[in-house]
Amino acid sequence: MKEKLLVIVGPTAVGKTALSIELAKRYNGEVISGDSMQVYKGMDIGTAKVSLDEQQGIPHHLIDIKDPADSFSVADFQANVIPLVTALNDKQKLPILVGGTGLYVNAVIQQYDLVNRPGDESYRRQLEEVAIERGTTYLHKQLKELDAKSAELIHPNNVRRVIRALELTKALGIPFSEQQQEEEKDSPYDLVYMALSMERKQLYERINKRVDMMMEQGLLEEVTNLHKQGIRHCQSIQAIGYKELYQYLDGEISLDLAIELLKKNSRHYAKRQLTWFRNKTNAKWFDMTNGLHSDVFFEICRFIEGQWPSMAK
Repeated sequence: MKEKLLVIVGPTAVGKTALSIELAKRYNGEVISGDSMQVYKGMDIGTAKVSLDEQQGIPHHLIDIKDPADSFSVADFQANVIPLVTALNDKQKLPILVGGTGLYVNAVIQQYDLVNRPGDESYRRQLEEVAIERGTTYLHKQLKELDAKSAELIHPNNVRRVIRALELTKALGIPFSEQQQEEEKDSPYDLVYMALSMERKQLYERINKRVDMMMEQGLLEEVTNLHKQGIRHCQSIQAIGYKELYQYLDGEISLDLAIELLKKNSRHYAKRQLTWFRNKTNAKWFDMTNGLHSDVFFEICRFIEGQWPSMAK
């Protein structure tokens, strides 16, 4: 019998966290974070990490497991989550994988063979040196020339992902985006896969308000603490909310401009997330424009129970 897995994806600020907790309470579930940055300790406000109070007693996994100076790859994520899904099923708990990092989520759902994929370590090191000397924008332009589809989905500041796409394009001789398409296959899980959307203007307003709230909650102090520790050139600091405020702390831009860049980059990220999920998943979409009111919640429950009749209330 296949293991059950409920997956909730969608852009930042769309309401994934609140929904996942309500569904966990209803269906005896536990939440697995599918966010590539919530794994880092001390990066709470900028990653919109769910607080203990917000968790409402629901266990959450893959949060606060790495130090900010550590790397954390999609292969690391996959290696952590796959056995966790099995363990939760064994305990008769419903695993609810929730996140906005699409590649991480799909690496679990489709169990990509990440360990045995070829690479070119010397070429990777060469690209890393180029990134330091000429900047990530230069590398991203190279990727765009070789694989425009991947360049559209990978942000220029995600240097590790840009380098990996270039590395695998060279190693296999075909564009990285085509390699991913070849990997698409049926999931080994008894899967219920849903995606959340929202009217674009409202989503952007929510993102802007969330940034203002983060600043009020102490985001600048959080980033300053990392900056004082000398944490630089790390995967964690490439996260939106941290790299912009690092520019301010380094004296490159004003605080007002850093906040505006943070809002702008968050909105652009949300747009890329929506594009990725629409192009890369067969998820069932639900509109959260009017919030998590009873109608949409019970529509979601009916969808879940239609897939898993034994869970009907």
